[in-house]
Amino acid sequence: MSASKVKAVSDDTLRQQVRARYRGFAAGSGSSASEGQSSSCCGEEAGSSCCGQSTIATQLGYTTDDLAALPEGANLGLGCGNPTGILALKPRQVVLDLGSGGGIDCFLAAKKVGVKGKVIGVDMTPEMVAKARVNAQKGHYANVEFRLGEIEHLPVADGSVDVVISNCVINLVPDKGQVYREAFRALRRGGRLAISDVVATRPISARDRANPALWSSCSSGALEVKELKSLLRRAGFKNVRVDVKVPDEVPESLKGQASLGMVSADITATKSQG
Repeated sequence: MSASKVKAVSDDTLRQQVRARYRGFAAGSGSSASEGQSSSCCGEEAGSSCCGQSTIATQLGYTTDDLAALPEGANLGLGCGNPTGILALKPRQVVLDLGSGGGIDCFLAAKKVGVKGKVIGVDMTPEMVAKARVNAQKGHYANVEFRLGEIEHLPVADGSVDVVISNCVINLVPDKGQVYREAFRALRRGGRLAISDVVATRPISARDRANPALWSSCSSGALEVKELKSLLRRAGFKNVRVDVKVPDEVPESLKGQASLGMVSADITATKSQG
């Protein structure tokens, strides 16, 4: 069964499960108490995270300098890579983060684009947006703003951003094709996409696709590389590239996902100048 548009369970059911889970992360409880699932997108046990500890975060591509500069509470340990390190961000650029969480990647991007640049984070969980705004105030990030919204319907104007980033979020969305169409719409001509996400290395059963708890823990919503590339190209992107990280490169905290056929990958693409 394709995960580009799930039919076995409703989109709203999946969104509600994801929102409940991430509401728990925003509150600092790890997950919704009623779920009884693992605490992070990386499949760890309750109370831990996949990149909350600096040693794991550096394995995912963050530097110690990156982590030291963050306001407390920005790094919730929910990523599977470092999208701000995939492409070289430049001063004055406008960056859009899909599923911005506590703001870690927004704050790192803000440093790279400088005071004359801008970073916009979009998240569908009100508690996450509130948390990120507090973090921005603590860190005095005047060039960062956070907006409440679904990444399938981005609250940004056409052709208004230079780079779209995202970190272990798009796999959680029911209609991934719509996300990529929206990212394409938001990008200026010549704009770039830089995403860290999980991809499936083998087919996922219909039963697992229809399990909201598995889906919301980044364990059953991922696409296989061929389908992912197809969706990006159909959205209009060029120079599509998916660099899968081999199992030996996967941090120990991601091994649980790897056992289900999930591995992390860096995904890049461009919107043509013409």
